[in-house]
Amino acid sequence: MANIKANKKAVRQSAARTQRNRTVRTRLKSVVKAFGAAPTAGAASVASSTLDKAVKTGVIHRNKANRLKAKMAAALARKM
Repeated sequence: MANIKANKKAVRQSAARTQRNRTVRTRLKSVVKAFGAAPTAGAASVASSTLDKAVKTGVIHRNKANRLKAKMAAALARKM
């Protein structure tokens, strides 16, 4: 455990951010998995929006979101 006051605060902040990011990542996995089970335009829209929000808050990298969205678009195009 940290001895310096600023380090103790940093540990608390890190724990809070970790919890918030874990929640977002879990939601992302669920949404992408739901799209995989039933690839529809609505599911793609929800997944895309969720990915964009995760990028905006810095939870995932922009390129990862773009890669997943492209993968979903390709799956949707194959289905049509």
